[in-house]
Amino acid sequence: MAKITVYSGPNCPYCQRAKMLLQKKGAAFEDIDIKADPAKRDEMLKKSGGKQTIPQIFINGQHIGGCDDLYALDAAGKLDGLLAS
Repeated sequence: MAKITVYSGPNCPYCQRAKMLLQKKGAAFEDIDIKADPAKRDEMLKKSGGKQTIPQIFINGQHIGGCDDLYALDAAGKLDGLLAS
């Protein structure tokens, strides 16, 4: 199963939407709240190339992007393959 990391924040509708899609797909993921741990925000910025919006999603170390990017992968039929790897 893929290693999935979601950098998110509380009360973020885009974060909730992305996590709901991953849950619907049966994918387990690590949810990191960047508001609760400022060091994790810095980690997210470094790994994402400076992207500041949340969520920032990584699958097997590959930067996927945000919620819209995750849904675009699903619409293109590419998400299931990534989640299975």
